Amino acid sequence: MKVLPELYPADLEAPASNAFTLPGGLIGFEDHRHAELLYEPGNLPFLWLRLNGTAAPLHFVVIEPGGIIPGYEPELFDEHALDLGLRDAAEAMILNIVTLRQARPLEATVNLVGPIVVNRRTRLARQVVISNYSRYSAHHPLVEKAQGVGSVPAR
Repeated sequence: MKVLPELYPADLEAPASNAFTLPGGLIGFEDHRHAELLYEPGNLPFLWLRLNGTAAPLHFVVIEPGGIIPGYEPELFDEHALDLGLRDAAEAMILNIVTLRQARPLEATVNLVGPIVVNRRTRLARQVVISNYSRYSAHHPLVEKAQGVGSVPAR
């Protein structure tokens, strides 16, 4: 989700260690090849991903799925792991883009099919389609609907 400039805090700065390179950009935003993770402690686990490129910066809300999405085990194609120079799974940081609906925040979804994979050692990143994509959704709900909550009673 692209976030409108008036919705993100302008005073957040990313430490140098939170910067990384996306040589191919994100899908649909190929000219934005430099990224930074920004955060406010009170908003965790949500992070801001700021993409810098030839046009104005873009901002996305992202999460690290560990502990938030039970059973999420993305598998990379070998060529993606090689392109990123990953030596083992511990070097990979997984970021998933969150889609928020301003009028319906409880209907937020997260893209589990196309995560951004960052090599923590080299700071090289790529958005990929995971090899086990058929197990997941690009619109996975962040909040599970409780039975009867938000539903219209049958007549």
